Amino acid sequence: MAHAAKREDGDVTRLLHQLRAGDREALERLYPLVYDELRRVARQALARERESHTLQATELVHEAYFKLVGAEVAWQDRSHFLAVAARAVRQLLVDHARKRQAEKRGGGAEHVTLGDADAALSVPDDELIALDEALARLEEVEPRLRAVVEYRFFAGLTEREIAEVLGVTERTIQRDWVKARAWLYREIYPAGSA
Repeated sequence: MAHAAKREDGDVTRLLHQLRAGDREALERLYPLVYDELRRVARQALARERESHTLQATELVHEAYFKLVGAEVAWQDRSHFLAVAARAVRQLLVDHARKRQAEKRGGGAEHVTLGDADAALSVPDDELIALDEALARLEEVEPRLRAVVEYRFFAGLTEREIAEVLGVTERTIQRDWVKARAWLYREIYPAGSA
């Protein structure tokens, strides 16, 4: 089983390199290899959305995939692809939330909890937008911390997968996760507003 997974990772990496080199046929061979992973990322992200969310996992996967393959990215491997997928999913969800906010303007605010990234929780549109804006500010200060939050919160990558993508130890990812959560909390909920 582990051998098959390694071979599939190698196939994905090879196809990503072919895609980067301009081989458009690599797209057709790549999609079935990454579809299940993209679906997992989409389900993870949508689990945080309200029950009446209008995007479905399949739609999010398709939109994210087309956004990814159209991007000018120097693809490294499967882990890198999933990390970039996390960003694409985040952008799609935030764009969707902004569109809904523009349509209705208003609503009660709830707090985003980054405590347990694996738990399914509902994140209201305004909180998702606030998180996105805070992540943009965090990227200016500590890009790796932004990446850790994005990969864990939006893509559901494990600490081991994040460490692999970022080229650091799992312990570093654990410390970064704690630091990023604290920074984001202070940024989203300034003193006296929580």
